[in-house]
Amino acid sequence: MIDLWIPITLAAAFCQNLRMALQKYLKGRLSTGGATYVRYLYSAPFSIAYVFALHHWAGMAWPEPNLVFYAYAVAGSISQIIFTALLIWLFSFRNFAVGTTFSKTEMVQIPILGFIFLGDTLSLTAVFAIAVSTAGVVALSVAQTKVTFGNLLASLTEKATVIGMVCGLFLGGSVVFFRGAVLALEHDTFMMAAAYALATAVTFQTIVMGIYLKWREPGQWIAVTRAWRPASLVGIAGTLTSVGWFTAFALQNAAYVRAVGQVELVFTFIASIVFFKERTNRLELLGVLLVVAGILMIILGR
Repeated sequence: MIDLWIPITLAAAFCQNLRMALQKYLKGRLSTGGATYVRYLYSAPFSIAYVFALHHWAGMAWPEPNLVFYAYAVAGSISQIIFTALLIWLFSFRNFAVGTTFSKTEMVQIPILGFIFLGDTLSLTAVFAIAVSTAGVVALSVAQTKVTFGNLLASLTEKATVIGMVCGLFLGGSVVFFRGAVLALEHDTFMMAAAYALATAVTFQTIVMGIYLKWREPGQWIAVTRAWRPASLVGIAGTLTSVGWFTAFALQNAAYVRAVGQVELVFTFIASIVFFKERTNRLELLGVLLVVAGILMIILGR
């Protein structure tokens, strides 16, 4: 029987693709900061409503938050915001493709961070599977650029590379910290623990990003409000995505979850062929095969 966290992760990956497509549409109407803020602002009400629904309709008891929970929730929220800021910064570099490729090292960093902060461990099969899947992710990242594996090795000391790896570090940190927040609640029901942690995190992020946007791009407040129809769709898709990730984190080691979650790249690859009739090359096919192989090794090896 397939563990529950696997279909939940696959659903989260699918919804993430949908959310990113909707945000890409909004990017033409909003600034990068505005499009990013939509993810939090319009997701917060749905996330909070989900928590109340679990309590009032499903009869799940309220969690009892503690300092450890708040520390992990805030750390995860800030890490995710910093990751987003660094990723945007990377695009200002001439060799941004190299940096964004190294940002994919989050899959390697998550097991290390998970062990340090949560004591999570991996089997040897999982370590090999993550290495295979990471190779696939890197192959997909460079397939549509002029970057080669030789360039990646030669650019290890460049600024964009360092920023890319730090970017991956904060993304990996956000994943581990969010899992830590869910576990710190020690709630009897994993769904409520995940929902409560999500609502807390996205509310904090909405406040922080709102203050930043008001300070740096005050005009985007009006633009974000005017775009409420498509933005609401982003909020719904974002909530479904986050509910999936947080629930999976409540059930399984974050490294396993994120490794299986790389199936989102496969979804993107399929969509590019079926809907956009884009041509593929051998490196892309190799990347997809490696990602799929890594995912299957994790699922079947457990």
